[in-house]
Amino acid sequence: MIAVSKTKPVSDILAAYDQGQRDFGENYVQEFIEKQPQLPTDIRWHFIGHLQTNKVKYIAPFVHLIHGVDSDRLLKEINKQGEKLNRRIACLLQVHISNEETKFGLDEFELMNIVHEHLLSTSPALLPWVEVQGLMGMASFSNDETLIQSEFHQLKKLFDHISALPYLQTPFTKLSMGMSGDYPLAISCGSNMIRVGSLIFGERNHK
Repeated sequence: MIAVSKTKPVSDILAAYDQGQRDFGENYVQEFIEKQPQLPTDIRWHFIGHLQTNKVKYIAPFVHLIHGVDSDRLLKEINKQGEKLNRRIACLLQVHISNEETKFGLDEFELMNIVHEHLLSTSPALLPWVEVQGLMGMASFSNDETLIQSEFHQLKKLFDHISALPYLQTPFTKLSMGMSGDYPLAISCGSNMIRVGSLIFGERNHK
Protein backbone atom coordinates (compact mmCIF):
# COMPACT_ATOMS: atom_id res chain seq x y z
CA MET A 1 0.00 0.00 0.00
CA ILE A 2 1.30 3.41 -1.00
CA ALA A 3 0.27 6.18 1.40
CA VAL A 4 -0.42 9.15 -0.87
CA SER A 5 0.95 12.09 1.07
CA LYS A 6 0.69 14.88 -1.51
CA THR A 7 -0.19 18.28 0.03
CA LYS A 8 0.19 16.79 3.52
CA PRO A 9 2.77 18.16 5.98
CA VAL A 10 5.89 16.31 7.09
CA SER A 11 4.31 15.81 10.53
CA ASP A 12 1.49 13.75 9.02
CA ILE A 13 3.97 11.58 7.12
CA LEU A 14 6.00 11.03 10.29
CA ALA A 15 2.86 10.00 12.16
CA ALA A 16 2.15 7.31 9.53
CA TYR A 17 5.83 6.34 9.52
CA ASP A 18 5.74 5.85 13.29
CA GLN A 19 2.86 3.40 12.78
CA GLY A 20 5.04 1.32 10.44
CA GLN A 21 4.20 2.75 7.00
CA ARG A 22 7.27 2.94 4.72
CA ASP A 23 5.89 3.51 1.21
CA PHE A 24 4.73 7.04 0.45
CA GLY A 25 3.56 8.60 -2.81
CA GLU A 26 3.91 12.18 -4.04
CA ASN A 27 2.47 13.90 -7.12
CA TYR A 28 4.35 17.19 -7.34
CA VAL A 29 8.11 17.34 -7.90
CA GLN A 30 8.73 20.59 -6.01
CA GLU A 31 6.84 19.38 -2.94
CA PHE A 32 8.53 15.99 -3.23
CA ILE A 33 12.10 17.33 -3.17
CA GLU A 34 11.28 19.66 -0.27
CA LYS A 35 9.87 16.88 1.92
CA GLN A 36 12.35 14.09 1.16
CA PRO A 37 15.40 15.51 3.02
CA GLN A 38 13.28 16.14 6.14
CA LEU A 39 12.18 12.53 6.53
CA PRO A 40 13.77 9.17 7.45
CA THR A 41 16.10 7.68 4.85
CA ASP A 42 14.41 4.26 4.86
CA ILE A 43 11.18 5.65 3.36
CA ARG A 44 10.44 4.20 -0.09
CA TRP A 45 9.32 7.16 -2.16
CA HIS A 46 6.93 6.64 -5.06
CA PHE A 47 6.29 9.32 -7.65
CA ILE A 48 2.69 8.80 -8.78
CA GLY A 49 1.90 12.03 -10.62
CA HIS A 50 2.41 13.14 -14.19
CA LEU A 51 6.18 13.54 -14.60
CA GLN A 52 7.66 16.01 -17.09
CA THR A 53 10.95 15.01 -18.70
CA ASN A 54 12.74 18.14 -17.45
CA LYS A 55 11.88 17.22 -13.83
CA VAL A 56 13.24 13.65 -13.84
CA LYS A 57 16.72 14.76 -12.75
CA TYR A 58 15.37 16.16 -9.48
CA ILE A 59 13.86 12.91 -8.22
CA ALA A 60 16.17 10.38 -9.91
CA PRO A 61 18.71 10.21 -7.03
CA PHE A 62 16.24 8.92 -4.43
CA VAL A 63 12.92 7.82 -5.96
CA HIS A 64 12.05 4.18 -5.26
CA LEU A 65 9.49 3.75 -8.04
CA ILE A 66 8.11 6.05 -10.75
CA HIS A 67 4.52 4.99 -11.42
CA GLY A 68 3.47 7.21 -14.30
CA VAL A 69 5.73 6.59 -17.30
CA ASP A 70 3.42 7.53 -20.15
CA SER A 71 5.75 8.09 -23.12
CA ASP A 72 8.77 6.68 -24.89
CA ARG A 73 10.48 10.05 -24.43
CA LEU A 74 10.05 9.97 -20.65
CA LEU A 75 11.38 6.42 -20.45
CA LYS A 76 14.52 7.47 -22.35
CA GLU A 77 15.03 10.47 -20.06
CA ILE A 78 14.78 8.25 -16.96
CA ASN A 79 17.41 5.98 -18.52
CA LYS A 80 19.64 9.00 -19.21
CA GLN A 81 19.43 10.22 -15.60
CA GLY A 82 19.98 6.71 -14.29
CA GLU A 83 23.18 6.42 -16.31
CA LYS A 84 24.45 9.74 -14.91
CA LEU A 85 23.86 8.48 -11.37
CA ASN A 86 25.02 4.91 -12.04
CA ARG A 87 21.63 3.91 -10.64
CA ARG A 88 19.01 1.66 -12.17
CA ILE A 89 15.65 3.40 -11.73
CA ALA A 90 12.49 1.34 -11.26
CA CYS A 91 9.28 2.41 -12.94
CA LEU A 92 5.85 1.35 -14.17
CA LEU A 93 4.24 2.07 -17.52
CA GLN A 94 1.00 4.02 -17.13
CA VAL A 95 -1.85 2.79 -19.31
CA HIS A 96 -4.89 4.90 -20.16
CA ILE A 97 -7.82 2.65 -19.21
CA SER A 98 -10.51 5.18 -18.27
CA ASN A 99 -13.02 6.91 -20.51
CA GLU A 100 -11.76 10.30 -19.30
CA GLU A 101 -9.53 12.16 -21.73
CA THR A 102 -8.01 14.21 -18.90
CA LYS A 103 -6.14 11.20 -17.54
CA PHE A 104 -2.65 10.42 -18.83
CA GLY A 105 -1.36 7.11 -20.10
CA LEU A 106 -0.34 4.98 -23.03
CA ASP A 107 -2.87 3.33 -25.28
CA GLU A 108 -2.45 -0.38 -25.99
CA PHE A 109 -0.59 0.21 -29.26
CA GLU A 110 1.89 2.64 -27.65
CA LEU A 111 2.37 0.28 -24.70
CA MET A 112 3.24 -2.72 -26.85
CA ASN A 113 5.57 -0.61 -29.00
CA ILE A 114 7.56 0.33 -25.90
CA VAL A 115 7.60 -3.27 -24.70
CA HIS A 116 8.93 -4.61 -28.00
CA GLU A 117 11.36 -1.74 -28.64
CA HIS A 118 12.91 -1.47 -25.18
CA LEU A 119 11.96 -4.20 -22.72
CA LEU A 120 12.82 -7.46 -24.43
CA SER A 121 16.38 -8.77 -24.07
CA THR A 122 16.46 -9.24 -27.86
CA SER A 123 15.76 -5.54 -28.43
CA PRO A 124 18.50 -3.35 -29.96
CA ALA A 125 17.10 -0.33 -28.13
CA LEU A 126 17.37 -1.81 -24.63
CA LEU A 127 17.51 0.83 -21.87
CA PRO A 128 19.92 -0.58 -19.24
CA TRP A 129 19.34 2.07 -16.57
CA VAL A 130 15.58 1.59 -16.42
CA GLU A 131 13.88 -1.33 -14.69
CA VAL A 132 10.26 -1.52 -15.82
CA GLN A 133 8.53 -3.65 -13.19
CA GLY A 134 4.90 -3.54 -14.30
CA LEU A 135 1.90 -1.38 -15.13
CA MET A 136 -0.14 1.38 -13.52
CA GLY A 137 -3.60 2.64 -14.36
CA MET A 138 -6.38 4.87 -13.07
CA ALA A 139 -10.01 3.91 -13.51
CA SER A 140 -12.76 6.38 -14.37
CA PHE A 141 -14.03 8.61 -11.57
CA SER A 142 -17.45 7.00 -11.46
CA ASN A 143 -19.95 5.24 -9.22
CA ASP A 144 -20.49 2.62 -11.92
CA GLU A 145 -18.70 -0.42 -10.49
CA THR A 146 -19.26 -2.41 -13.67
CA LEU A 147 -17.39 0.23 -15.66
CA ILE A 148 -14.54 0.43 -13.16
CA GLN A 149 -14.27 -3.35 -12.98
CA SER A 150 -14.06 -3.63 -16.78
CA GLU A 151 -11.25 -1.04 -16.84
CA PHE A 152 -9.30 -2.90 -14.14
CA HIS A 153 -9.82 -6.19 -15.98
CA GLN A 154 -8.49 -4.56 -19.15
CA LEU A 155 -5.28 -3.55 -17.37
CA LYS A 156 -4.88 -6.96 -15.72
CA LYS A 157 -5.23 -8.63 -19.12
CA LEU A 158 -2.44 -6.46 -20.54
CA PHE A 159 -0.31 -7.13 -17.47
CA ASP A 160 -0.75 -10.90 -17.83
CA HIS A 161 0.01 -10.77 -21.56
CA ILE A 162 3.26 -8.84 -21.09
CA SER A 163 4.29 -10.92 -18.07
CA ALA A 164 4.13 -14.06 -20.22
CA LEU A 165 6.29 -12.68 -23.03
CA PRO A 166 9.57 -14.54 -23.64
CA TYR A 167 12.82 -12.53 -23.33
CA LEU A 168 11.27 -9.93 -21.01
CA GLN A 169 14.27 -8.09 -19.56
CA THR A 170 12.78 -7.64 -16.07
CA PRO A 171 9.92 -9.72 -14.68
CA PHE A 172 6.62 -7.85 -14.47
CA THR A 173 5.66 -8.13 -10.79
CA LYS A 174 3.79 -4.91 -9.96
CA LEU A 175 0.25 -3.96 -10.96
CA SER A 176 -0.55 -0.58 -9.46
CA MET A 177 -4.28 0.13 -9.61
CA GLY A 178 -6.82 1.20 -7.05
CA MET A 179 -7.19 4.29 -4.86
CA SER A 180 -9.20 5.25 -1.77
CA GLY A 181 -12.54 5.00 -3.57
CA ASP A 182 -12.04 1.82 -5.56
CA TYR A 183 -9.18 -0.19 -4.05
CA PRO A 184 -11.30 -3.21 -2.92
CA LEU A 185 -12.50 -3.64 -6.50
CA ALA A 186 -8.95 -3.21 -7.82
CA ILE A 187 -7.63 -5.91 -5.46
CA SER A 188 -10.39 -8.29 -6.54
CA CYS A 189 -9.30 -7.68 -10.16
CA GLY A 190 -5.66 -8.53 -9.43
CA SER A 191 -3.99 -5.36 -8.17
CA ASN A 192 -1.01 -5.92 -5.85
CA MET A 193 -0.24 -2.23 -5.26
CA ILE A 194 -2.82 0.36 -4.20
CA ARG A 195 -2.45 4.12 -3.76
CA VAL A 196 -4.43 5.34 -0.76
CA GLY A 197 -4.49 8.95 0.43
CA SER A 198 -7.68 10.35 1.92
CA LEU A 199 -8.51 7.18 3.89
CA ILE A 200 -5.17 7.55 5.69
CA PHE A 201 -4.61 11.31 5.89
CA GLY A 202 -8.15 12.67 5.50
CA GLU A 203 -9.39 14.94 2.75
CA ARG A 204 -6.84 17.28 1.24
CA ASN A 205 -6.80 20.76 -0.16
CA HIS A 206 -6.36 20.30 -3.90
CA LYS A 207 -3.72 22.32 -5.68
